[in-house]
Amino acid sequence: MRLVALTITVLSDPRDSSTRRDVDVAGGSVLKAAHAAGIEVNAICGGRGRCTSCRVKFVSGTPPPPTLADEVQLGADQVRDGYRLACQCHPSEAATVRLAPPLHEEAFQILAAVPGAARAAGVVIDAGIAKQVVKVDLPRDEHRQTSDVEQLLAAVGHAPDDVARSVLATLPAALRDDEGRVTVTTFGRHILAVERGDTSLMKFGLAIDVGTTSVVTTLHELESGEQLAAVSSLNPQAVFGGDLMSRIAFAQFNPGNLRKLTTRIVGLLNQHVAQVCEESGVLPKWIYKAVVVGNTCMHHLLLGIDPSYVGLAPYAPVMRQPLVLPARDLPLKIAPEARVCLLPLVAGFVGADAVAVALATRIYDAPDVRVAVDIGTNGEVVLGSRDRLWACSAPAGPAFEGAQIRHGMRGAAGAIDRATVDDDVHVHTIGETGALGICGSGLIDLLAGLLDAGVIDPTGLIQVEARDELPPKLRDRVVMLGEERQVVVCRPGEAGATRDIVLTQDDVRQVQLAKGAIASGVAMLLHVAAVPLSGVAELMLAGGFGNYVSIPSALRIGLIPDLPAERIRYVGNAASLGAQLCLLSEPERAQATEIAGRIEHVSLAAHPDFEQIFVDCMNFPPPR
Repeated sequence: MRLVALTITVLSDPRDSSTRRDVDVAGGSVLKAAHAAGIEVNAICGGRGRCTSCRVKFVSGTPPPPTLADEVQLGADQVRDGYRLACQCHPSEAATVRLAPPLHEEAFQILAAVPGAARAAGVVIDAGIAKQVVKVDLPRDEHRQTSDVEQLLAAVGHAPDDVARSVLATLPAALRDDEGRVTVTTFGRHILAVERGDTSLMKFGLAIDVGTTSVVTTLHELESGEQLAAVSSLNPQAVFGGDLMSRIAFAQFNPGNLRKLTTRIVGLLNQHVAQVCEESGVLPKWIYKAVVVGNTCMHHLLLGIDPSYVGLAPYAPVMRQPLVLPARDLPLKIAPEARVCLLPLVAGFVGADAVAVALATRIYDAPDVRVAVDIGTNGEVVLGSRDRLWACSAPAGPAFEGAQIRHGMRGAAGAIDRATVDDDVHVHTIGETGALGICGSGLIDLLAGLLDAGVIDPTGLIQVEARDELPPKLRDRVVMLGEERQVVVCRPGEAGATRDIVLTQDDVRQVQLAKGAIASGVAMLLHVAAVPLSGVAELMLAGGFGNYVSIPSALRIGLIPDLPAERIRYVGNAASLGAQLCLLSEPERAQATEIAGRIEHVSLAAHPDFEQIFVDCMNFPPPR
């Protein structure tokens, strides 16, 4: 079994490359590892991702996906150049990083200055949630007709219809608990809460990415943008179908089934609220804003909107515009009047998650043509620049999540997540525990290695007939069991496996279908946009799965187009990052709406050239 190296080299003097130290990261951050090794790295904010003093540059090896703190503090240009915050950076492979020279303190002000500078370096943090401590003069004179609400509105200067019923219910007690001293929380001109005393420092929000397979929720402090907690789970709707069409079919023209799907996702989100609040010590009533992204089907199911016609030509969504509603309407168990903001949709199968990816990657403002590929059960591809944007849905299905694969599994402990093939098959498992199955990244590595070894030909056929030409150990793994072609990846005892773990011919076909969907999506957008592959400045791999894929393996099997490796990079869970940006910045949320209006949707199935492009993308590239 081959283990992933967790040792990095730190160049501690920015001016002298000879001052290098090998540091054992062991699953922690670069900052902690450097400090443990006695390397002095400034961390002015205490390692909380709120300054740039600990920034490092990756000079070799693949930088891990940027966090929100990287994007906000360093900005898109430095992130693209390989800079990361050492306190936020958790490498998963060997690398060499250079400590950056210290910054002068005034350089930290870039986010608080003019919008243009902030846009170049990150975002302007302005979540739109304001808290104001006021002293309300309570009604005391029977001869002077007034009310609690009128006195409150006189203190804060809002119109009478801005006070919701849930606020009215708690208003009398709040005003009288501290002799009229209250904290009023607003979003625009809407009063969201009135709380006794001074709670002005308690402003929190949620960024929620509702994916077909998984759901990610992050909790942020709205003044600083600091992430306080994060939780992810499988989407519980999957019991009714692993892909979108299965769930649409389940809900189609059946209100009872639609309620089941909606109840499940709302229930999970409330579990997430409870988890992040417990982890951070934040009370749910102090969460005043949530931003939700997801594909069109997930959006409709969350809101209890019938998705039946999304699954029928011409696949029209019920609505596409952005939506802001009170949390009690879902119901989401945060502040009842907290604003839940759903980003706009593009089309029936290109949703707010694609808009969030475009926002987070800044593809909409790039001078050169770039491509963002969000690899998942319902994948999306966005292509373009500041001049024009195109997007399409690339439904890979659940194969990359381990579904429909004989010994497939999600990326959990015991999953084979890395594999190499030479004269034998070598594997690595998540958590370095006994092998239980194969997850998506392991599948792609395995296929790439078997293609290079000649075990699988470009059509995807396992070459049982030619196995005698293989090295002995590898030859013994290629078997015919009845009518089924198989490659035995692990036997009992190998890599801690307790049973045979195999790759079957049907498994290979499932991966071909999945990778064909992604690859043909990219190829079709390039075709429609009339952009040659040489005209693509950068390809960005997004999504929870996309960022665990080995770029060389993805290139080898044709999952992504044949670009030089230096023009391909990971961008993390860009949909979640886009949601976080919109949570922390109202200008970013407005930008998302503008982006959605610019994106031109390309329907793959309706295009006359798609069938041939898809068939071509199903095959694996021939050996070089």
